[in-house]
Amino acid sequence: MWNYEKRLQYPVKITKCNPQIAKVIITQFGGPDGELSASMRYLSQRYVMPYKEVAGLLTDIGTEELAHMEMICAIVKQLTQDLSPEEIKKSGFDTYYVDHTLGLWPTAAAGIPQNACEFQSKGDPITDLFEDMAADGATL
Repeated sequence: MWNYEKRLQYPVKITKCNPQIAKVIITQFGGPDGELSASMRYLSQRYVMPYKEVAGLLTDIGTEELAHMEMICAIVKQLTQDLSPEEIKKSGFDTYYVDHTLGLWPTAAAGIPQNACEFQSKGDPITDLFEDMAADGATL
């Protein structure tokens, strides 16, 4: 169904560790409005969309969100690689580290794990599209 190119959509090249920023950015991976929830939101909603053009658009957006997820994961990895135990503790990254070490795990900045309650798929086109706009921070 998809053609996956084994490269990031936009290169990520971070040269300095910063676990404090990683703690904030990781919410874009697994937070309620993060890329994982966004991809699941769009790819789930597409199946009940009665307009094939909009269903195709939801598919396109959902796959684009997966590409964003890859970039966010690359950012977090580069911000946390090669941390010393002292840096981990000093930065407050130790609460994440104790459960996941430096593995990438979908969570919100507050430490709440990503789950299916983070997105909605009601089956009503207007309701679903409003939910999409709200999650993407759009205003009417």
